[in-house]
Amino acid sequence: MAVTGINSEDRLVQTTFAEHLETVLGWDSIYAWNQETFGPDGTLGRNDTNEAVLIRDLRAALHRLNPDLPARAIEDAIRSLTVYDVSRSMVQHNRDFYRMLRAGVPVTYRDSKGRQKSARARVIDFDNAPGANRFLAVRELKLTGMRTPNYNRRADLVCFVNGLPLVFIELKAVYKNIRAGFDGNLRDYMDENVIAHAFHHNAFLIVSNGDGARYGSITSTWEHFNEWKRLDEADEGSVDAERLLNGMLAHDRLLDLVENFILFDESKAGTTRKVVARNHQVLGVNRAVASVARQEAIKAEIPPNERLRHRVVELPLERKSPAKRKKGDQALLEADPSLPSFIPEGPVDIIERAHPDLGRLGVFWHTQGSGKSYSMAFFAEKVRRKVPGNFTFLLMTDRNDLDSQIYKTFVGCGVAGNDTPRAASGDDLERILKENNQYVFSLIHKFNKDVDPKKPYSERDDIIVISDEAHRTQAGRLARNMRLALPNAAFIGFTGTPLFKQDEITKRIFGEYVSRYDFKRSEEDGATVKLVYENRGEKLSVAKTDLNERIAEKIDEAELDPDQAALLDKLLGKDYEVITADERLDKIAADFVDHCATRWESGKSLFVCIDKITCARMHQMIVPRLISPN
Repeated sequence: MAVTGINSEDRLVQTTFAEHLETVLGWDSIYAWNQETFGPDGTLGRNDTNEAVLIRDLRAALHRLNPDLPARAIEDAIRSLTVYDVSRSMVQHNRDFYRMLRAGVPVTYRDSKGRQKSARARVIDFDNAPGANRFLAVRELKLTGMRTPNYNRRADLVCFVNGLPLVFIELKAVYKNIRAGFDGNLRDYMDENVIAHAFHHNAFLIVSNGDGARYGSITSTWEHFNEWKRLDEADEGSVDAERLLNGMLAHDRLLDLVENFILFDESKAGTTRKVVARNHQVLGVNRAVASVARQEAIKAEIPPNERLRHRVVELPLERKSPAKRKKGDQALLEADPSLPSFIPEGPVDIIERAHPDLGRLGVFWHTQGSGKSYSMAFFAEKVRRKVPGNFTFLLMTDRNDLDSQIYKTFVGCGVAGNDTPRAASGDDLERILKENNQYVFSLIHKFNKDVDPKKPYSERDDIIVISDEAHRTQAGRLARNMRLALPNAAFIGFTGTPLFKQDEITKRIFGEYVSRYDFKRSEEDGATVKLVYENRGEKLSVAKTDLNERIAEKIDEAELDPDQAALLDKLLGKDYEVITADERLDKIAADFVDHCATRWESGKSLFVCIDKITCARMHQMIVPRLISPN
C-alpha cells in the first residue's frame, strides 16, 4: 500500500504547529501515526482508516447540543452528516454538508405522545459556550480511499471541531516553497479516486512551511490561495504562519469564519466555486456589522417618535456680509444679486436626526478588485444571523450593469432567491418597499417621484440601504427622494474609490469610514496588480492645489449658519462645467497626443472621460492632432 512519506524537517514544522495550537490557541492535540488504536474505545473512536469523521466526538456533541432530541433523531442526524453518495462530487458533498453544519441537520421524530415533530439538530455551537465544542488537532492521520482501498495517505495536520474535519493543513520543511504542498499533495488528496471524502466537511485548506502560509478553499487554484496578514485593520501586514494561525484557528475566529464567511457561488452555469472570505473582507465586514449593532443600541435609547426632527428653512437664505478679504479673493464669494434658477425659493422642510450617528453606518472603502459584491453578501447575511431584528436590505446602484452583477452574485450564492424583487419603475419600487422582503434590488433612478415627507414609502427602522459606489448620485434630487421615502432607514456606502478630503456630502449621509482597504494594501496583498500613476495636472496648468483650502477659509470668515453652509456645499459641488471647459479639454488633448506619440511602442492606451458627451468632444479634439503632419 502506498503511503505518503515524511522527513524530519517536515515533522519539525508539524510539531511546531501542533504545539502552537495546543499551548496558545487551546486545542486538544493527538499524534496518530502508528499509535492510533481502533474501535469505539480507540484513540479517535474510528473503526478503520476509511473514516474521516470522528463519529464518537460527533455523537457526543449532538447529544450535548440537542438535549431534547431522542437518541433515534441523533443517529439520523449522524447518518445525514456522514452519508457517502458515489454519484456526487466532492464539491457537492461539501456544499450540502456545510448547509447542515451551519443551519442544523433536519430531523423528524415522534414525541412521547406519538406526535411527529420536526427539528434541526445543532452540530456546532457558534456562540462557543464553555464546554459546548471540542477542538481537536490530529497529527499524521492515516486515511484510505473510499473508491480505491489501496490508496493510503498520511495527512500532516487535521483540525476537527465536534468530530468534523474542518481544516486540513499540509506542511513542508522551512526551506521548501509552500506551493509544493498544494501541487504535490493537496491536489492529489482531493482526487475523487484518492481521499476526496476527507474534504467533504472541509471549511478551508492551509499550506505552510513554518515561515509563510496561505489558505484557500477546495475549489481554489493556487493563484487564489491567500495570506492572512492582519488580526486588525490597524495592524501592519505580516505573512508569517503564526499570524495566520492566530487569525484563523483561534476558536472564536474559526467559528466566525465557518458560520459567516463561506459562500458557494453558482452564478456561472455548470460550475460551483467555494468562496472563503479574504482577510480584509473579514475585518471590514465585522466592523460594519459592529456599526449595525451600535445603531441598534442608539435606537434603543431614543423613542421612535423622537428620532426625527423637522425644521422649516425659508429660501433664499439671507447672506451675511463676509469678513475682510485679502486682495484678489473677492471673486470667491461675490455673486450676482439675482439667484440662479436652480436655487429653490420659499419654505423647505429639513429633516434632522436626533443623534448624529442615527442612520449612518459608515463608508466601506475597499479598492477595486477586492471582492466588494461578496463583502456585501457576507455583511448582509451576518447581520441577519447575529443582530436581532427583521431586516430588509435595499441594494442600491446607479448603473444597470452593477445592479445585474450584484443581483447575480446574491442569487448565485443562495443569499437571495430567484423571486427576489427588482424594481422596474418608481411605482413598482414604492409598492415593493411597502412589503416585507429580505432583499430588494433597485437603481437609484427609480426614486424619480417626489415624495411627500408626511407620506413616506415605509417608516420601518429596520431597513438597511447598501449603496454601491456611494460617492455618486447621493446628493441630488433622487437621493433626497430616497431619504424622504425611507426616513428611518440606515445607510451604508460601499465604494472602490476613496472619498476626496472635501467630500463632506458623502460623509454627512453615510458617516465616516467604517472600513478601509486602500489600493496600496491591496497591491501589497496581491489582490490587485501594481498601478503606475503619473500626475499630469501640473503640466496642464489646471491644478490649483490650494483652491479648496482657500474656499474653506473664506467660508469660515463669512460666518455662515448651518443652513447657509449646507446650501453652499451643494452649489460648490457643481463642478461639471469646470471639468469639461473647452480650454481644459483642449490642453488635455494636446498632452495626450504628445504622451502617446512618444510612447507608442510601450503598450496600449485607454482614455476615460466623465461621460459620453465629453468622450465625443475629446475624440474631435484628439483625432485632428493625431493625423496632423506636425
